[in-house]
Amino acid sequence: MESLPSSVPARHPSVLDPYVDRYAARTAGMTASEIRALFAVASRPEVVSLAGGMPNISGLPLDVVGGAIADLVATQGPVAMQYGSGQGVPELREQICEVMRLEGIRASSDDVVVTVGSQQAVDLVTRVFCDPGDVVVCEAPSYVGALGVFKSYQCEVVHAEMDADGLVPQALRNAIRATKAAGKTIKFLYTIPNFHNPAGVTLSVERRHEIVEICAEEGILILEDNPYGLLGFDRDPLPAMRSLSSDNIIYLGSFSKTFAPGFRVGWALAPHSVREKLVLAQESATLCPPQFSQMAISSYLAVHDWQGQIKQFREMYRERRDAMIGALSDMMPASVRWNVPDGGFYVWLTLPPGVNAKAMLPRAVTARVAYVPGTAFFADGFGSSAMRLSYCYPTPERIREGVRRLAGVVEAELELLDTFGDTRELRLGAGLDNPGTDVR
Repeated sequence: MESLPSSVPARHPSVLDPYVDRYAARTAGMTASEIRALFAVASRPEVVSLAGGMPNISGLPLDVVGGAIADLVATQGPVAMQYGSGQGVPELREQICEVMRLEGIRASSDDVVVTVGSQQAVDLVTRVFCDPGDVVVCEAPSYVGALGVFKSYQCEVVHAEMDADGLVPQALRNAIRATKAAGKTIKFLYTIPNFHNPAGVTLSVERRHEIVEICAEEGILILEDNPYGLLGFDRDPLPAMRSLSSDNIIYLGSFSKTFAPGFRVGWALAPHSVREKLVLAQESATLCPPQFSQMAISSYLAVHDWQGQIKQFREMYRERRDAMIGALSDMMPASVRWNVPDGGFYVWLTLPPGVNAKAMLPRAVTARVAYVPGTAFFADGFGSSAMRLSYCYPTPERIREGVRRLAGVVEAELELLDTFGDTRELRLGAGLDNPGTDVR
């Protein structure tokens, strides 16, 4: 009988994955996020999902978008459907600079690299800068998608505390000092300064200056991830950290929240030398970002009042935020805490001691409501007493119904605690159990 080539692993019925001994070491960090694991359940129509941060594009003028795309195909189809530059379409990069000017950034389109969503930009920056064992400092909690990237590149995440005004400068100093004392190298600070995902808080203007100064003094790069910056409810956008310094900050933006996520178009604004490395990394990953998506967004920006459209999105999300805060105030037990975001998509809710959000999730799903446990947003297992609630996608009526169901689950948990005592796992988590304004 002919034997198998040495490159093909023999199949053993008892081995689930015959390739398990051949994977690179970094694949050990590639695990499904807790949010993705919820998708199958949260997408069921009978379940009110307060879990996913899916933008609500129901207010998008599809006739305008469709017309722009039809005109693009009719007039520039052969170009739009061809390979393009690894850096991105020049016209779109110019328009991106116009978008960033709303947050005080003055930049050249030469320093903009278009990416497949800002998620790819996080990946490219990490690939360019980080070796296994390098440290990335992140807020506590932090965006689960970025944590997954850092883990997949075998980085160590060191968390720094936040409060109602965002990242605490002294906590950043402490994290830097402890990391250096351990003989480890910090490659960058990853931060979401506006309407934080998942915490919902915004970094104050005063702290922006202080954190930029700290990182400049310590020689630490800042990776400023800003998908929500134009989605504030009650004021003009705050100045981006990148507007304060162009030397040690890479700014990431995206059209996923202000236009539509399905086009998968984001960008990185980087110092010139870093830009070159990002383009090379982009070309090795995808050859080029999708030309058609870029030109479609460029056409939309050219023919439509996109700033007026963003204003409509802001009003829609503010209505949903108000629905969630009102429902929480009306229905949640008095011992539950949450913050009131002034923009973005998320509320960070903290349960009473003894109630574990992750352990409670199956009972919530049985009650037909879904959320994301706080542990998804920490690299160190903290956050078990917290959860992220998303108000961006459901209607106000569905939000209110979802909170009603969730409040019932929490009340049942508290009754069990009252009856049997706190014999289950006590809440984990120093870090940030309740960022933002405590309304109760």
